[in-house]
Amino acid sequence: MIRRTAPSALAARLTGRPAVGERRLSGTLAEVTLDDGRVVLVKLGEGPGAARAEAAGLRWLAEADTVRVPTVYGHDGGRLVIDLVAQGAPSAAAAARLGADLAALHAAGAPAFGTPPPGGPREAYIGRAPMRNVPGADWPAWYAEHRVLPYLRRAVDDGTIRPAEAAAVEEVCARLPGLAGPAEPPARLHGDLWNGNVLWGSDGHARLIDPAAHGGHRESDLAMLVLFGCPHQGHILDGYQRAAPLADGWQDRVGLHQLFPLLVHAVLFGRGYAEQALETARAALAR
Repeated sequence: MIRRTAPSALAARLTGRPAVGERRLSGTLAEVTLDDGRVVLVKLGEGPGAARAEAAGLRWLAEADTVRVPTVYGHDGGRLVIDLVAQGAPSAAAAARLGADLAALHAAGAPAFGTPPPGGPREAYIGRAPMRNVPGADWPAWYAEHRVLPYLRRAVDDGTIRPAEAAAVEEVCARLPGLAGPAEPPARLHGDLWNGNVLWGSDGHARLIDPAAHGGHRESDLAMLVLFGCPHQGHILDGYQRAAPLADGWQDRVGLHQLFPLLVHAVLFGRGYAEQALETARAALAR
């Protein structure tokens, strides 16, 4: 059995400040209070390399100096130490700022589609699902090969999607060059931008947590946000559009970008998400 140091001891070592209090939130999370009054979060990663991937992703987002993320103090094996975000209520103004900041984050770019953050592993995660970061030059081909099809195959192997049903998703992948819209440069993505990973700070600014950061298409982050809904979602999109207008027809492409997270959820959570993915694929083919 692996014995780990206490969260307070890890936080003290990585922040360089003595810990004066510790509160366990769950089996994977603990709050630690430091002697200067700051509160940090000690988080156990979901799998091998997850803490390293999350730390690298947060630092890569922070380097763009656009969206706000918690400070990363370091990681040790499977655990990560970051600032705890003091949360407040969402507001339209904070949402509009977040939209503009997302546009600037995406514009910071990436070397290629699928590239991992500097220092991040190729074998990373999106939530609890493995996610492989393999660079590619062409978004439609890369998205099909390294995002959609691996999870489709897993869902079929697990019996969540029947083999005959998979044809619709496979056809979307084959037709992606004609469905994907104008070519765009690789964007710096959060990669798992659903409502639960947007924290509304008490200072009136939103912060992003738990990234699955990589180089991708900027419409993918926004499609994920739309898929699961978010407070003041319209203000986020308006703020984004004012800062960096999306290419014509982006609304029609939302479903293409949602295929990946829907199939990930089908693998993790079952048939309901599989049916939603299949419906999304059929709708894309009908356009």
